[in-house]
Amino acid sequence: MVGHGNHRLKFFHHRSSSTSKPDRPVHYPPEYLCGISRSLMADPVVVSSGQTYERLSVRVCQDFGFSPTDDDGSTADFSSVITNRNMKLTILKWCDNNGIEHPQPPDYTSIELIVRQLMEKQRQNNRFLSSDTELLRVVADKRPGVAVHAATEVGLRVNRFQLNSPPQTEEIVCESTILPFKTQPSCYAPPPQTEEIVHESFDREGNSEEESRIISKFRSDKEFEQQEGVISLRNLTKSDESIRASLCTKELLAALLPLVSSRSMNIQINAVASVVNLSIEKSNKMKIVRSGFVPPLIDVLDRGSAESQEHAAGSLFSLSLDDENKMAIGILGGLPVLMNALRSENERTRNDSALCLYHLTLNPSNRVKLVKIGAVGILLSLTRIEGFASRILLILCNISACVDGRSAMLDANAVDCLVGMLKEKEMDSESTRENCVVALHALSQGGFRFKGLATAAGAVEALREVEERGSGRARERAKRILQMMRTGGNGSVEMDRVDSGGVSWTGRVGVGLNRYSTNTTKF
Repeated sequence: MVGHGNHRLKFFHHRSSSTSKPDRPVHYPPEYLCGISRSLMADPVVVSSGQTYERLSVRVCQDFGFSPTDDDGSTADFSSVITNRNMKLTILKWCDNNGIEHPQPPDYTSIELIVRQLMEKQRQNNRFLSSDTELLRVVADKRPGVAVHAATEVGLRVNRFQLNSPPQTEEIVCESTILPFKTQPSCYAPPPQTEEIVHESFDREGNSEEESRIISKFRSDKEFEQQEGVISLRNLTKSDESIRASLCTKELLAALLPLVSSRSMNIQINAVASVVNLSIEKSNKMKIVRSGFVPPLIDVLDRGSAESQEHAAGSLFSLSLDDENKMAIGILGGLPVLMNALRSENERTRNDSALCLYHLTLNPSNRVKLVKIGAVGILLSLTRIEGFASRILLILCNISACVDGRSAMLDANAVDCLVGMLKEKEMDSESTRENCVVALHALSQGGFRFKGLATAAGAVEALREVEERGSGRARERAKRILQMMRTGGNGSVEMDRVDSGGVSWTGRVGVGLNRYSTNTTKF
């Protein structure tokens, strides 16, 4: 984390006189310490660049317009701040196990002093480096990677998640016609297309009164009034698109949040359904996450009623469409619960959980997390569920885009599983067959190991049949795999990915593409 020279702090724990044990230095796990203050975190938060800091440390840095630089050279990005509840609980548990008092929030003045010292140190370092700037500028202008983005991409993204290596760019080549991806989940009934919504005539004053009325009901101590409030919000945000953005205020979200965890089943169902409707508006997605809705939504998906779980899965899927939310959902513990939801008896819950995992695995850090929790073997077993294989294969294609993912898939006998699917005469759809081939093509980057496994599984015969009878994209990839098996491969790291909308993409490993698709829940 951030180095501080002579300003490192030593921590001592003073036991009460009743213990009769001498005071001794306490060695805190480094991951529990704020990278700015070097103190045990009382209120840890995750920032956009992936680091975890004390909340007050982030606020002071924001007040001073300062972005600290880590020891690995990466610069902190404070554009978004998300509470890291899992880290806080872990720290408190560690304190309890070691007989240490729970950490208390630091005071502003002490953090301000540390930040000022860091700013001065960084200014001195920059002064010595300024003489090299002109020499490096020519080299910096000649970047090794060329970004060719699809028409729906906005600008060039930097991979912020590989903190131990310099930022990487990705070459993306669109190999098919861009489809009109939807940005709205289908878990609500949209207004009839014949009804024209005139945003200019929207009455903001009237909306303020409606918002105040709903908030008042949310905060009532009477259960029937709370229920009236969530039903009213659900109906308003379901039928009137113009009201979603204006109603999604900090005050309303703060009043709605406790109702997501309500013990009343009816209140909880309507509250979570309201979150789905609000999240449809793109500008609301980050607001909802920053307001703390992800942890209770995960809890509902894990332990709620069947209908509540259905809406929770739809909410998480809708929120996962925003790039800024992908890492947060993974950090806050969403991946294991979503994996469990893939086995739900409710088809809509399964499908929306799968689509959510697909979008989350466009984030490199989430791919690695899924591999570490042993998700690969479970996903491969789920490919046998009729009508579900295509969505599972989308997730596996994303996982295969990282080295750890390919290794785990090869260990889990993915080659034999995928070849077996190709040999089946009946398939869910042509897209399922194509995704099978795309996943195999990703695994073929394993070189000789893949070649041996594919040969043993009888892949040559199955791929030749795809080459003759499959779709254009499937034939092309089957041809590449067969050529690799004949020549032994060249160790290329070029990867193929298939969007949830069926569009095929080719690019280098490292950065996922974010595309929108439609989930399947209706209510």
